[in-house]
Amino acid sequence: MTPRTRRFLLQIIPFGVLWAIFGLIYALIEKGILGDSTHYPSTGNPYDFSSGLISGLILATCTGLMIGAFEVRYLNRFFARQSFGVKIACKALVYLAIITVFLAVVSTVNNVQKFDSSLADPVVWTTTWTFLSSFAFWSVALFIAALMVIALFYSDIGDNLGQGVLHNYLIGKYHRPVEEERIFLFLDMKSSTTIAEQLGHIRYFEMLKAYYADLSDPIIDHAGEIYQYVGDEIVVSWSLDAGLRDNNCIRCFFAMRAALARQAHTYQRAYGIVPTFKAALHCGNVTTGEIGVIKKDIIFTGDVLNTTARIQGLCNALGVDNLVSEQLASRLGPDPSFRRRALGQHALRGRDEQVELHTLAPPLQGPGAPLRNPPDA
Repeated sequence: MTPRTRRFLLQIIPFGVLWAIFGLIYALIEKGILGDSTHYPSTGNPYDFSSGLISGLILATCTGLMIGAFEVRYLNRFFARQSFGVKIACKALVYLAIITVFLAVVSTVNNVQKFDSSLADPVVWTTTWTFLSSFAFWSVALFIAALMVIALFYSDIGDNLGQGVLHNYLIGKYHRPVEEERIFLFLDMKSSTTIAEQLGHIRYFEMLKAYYADLSDPIIDHAGEIYQYVGDEIVVSWSLDAGLRDNNCIRCFFAMRAALARQAHTYQRAYGIVPTFKAALHCGNVTTGEIGVIKKDIIFTGDVLNTTARIQGLCNALGVDNLVSEQLASRLGPDPSFRRRALGQHALRGRDEQVELHTLAPPLQGPGAPLRNPPDA
């Protein structure tokens, strides 16, 4: 399963779960109201709790998953520029309208079959209108609308916090601090101060939003987690297994560089510049946990973050756009998509010890070019 597919499933599964929970709640409320009745008082249709519960749960779960898929794939992008509250309200109304139309069509078809008639028969439309205008129908519609608001609220909060962060909050993974080994990528836009002065604050901010958006897909595709946006800098993190699997952490860097290159003409036309970046990758132990009272966050603490930031600071001095520590480079698997060049030992600012550094580049082209990292790389 690709990281993008896994993310997609993690985004739509909560819709299915929430709809299933609310379907169960609705069935129990209905049972409490109807008691031992065998028919619905308003319609006269037969009522059976057991069969209604099973079919209701299946229908609610499937409906939730379909709505989740439609939300993630299409509708969420359509309202992406709207404020949080407007977005939730508009999408809830859209889904409510879709469900209402769907139920109206289903009711009409059922009535055609029930009366063994045609769509031209006034009895069919009268019965359908009676159903759609009944208190029972609109009580269900309002219940569905409330469910949609909750599901959409959860989805949008997940997008704002990050799906992984929200999931970790819910299961309490970091309620107590844990020590783990992680990979970090610090990515910093080159000449950002000069660019900001040239564009002005508003246009620079607009460019920064486009820049972050273009870098998001490569991060998703390579199982990365955005830890922080710090001005024009992005901090991306992986668990050790996820980052080393298929060399995701390294492939992510090259994918981000390629993503900006594909949009170079767009940036040039809109802003007169094409943003570029420098990056550093390192791995090590961190302590991860929830922190804060007024505003909670999940943070990483450990020397690995300071070291990665200082390694990135050497990019300009060494004339490269990326640096990888020996601690991480030694764990990378063979990969024909990049080659590694050792840069020797270097001192880090404010540190006495030196670190062994490498830089990465695409493979050499042409006859006789090595396809794998050289043994001494």
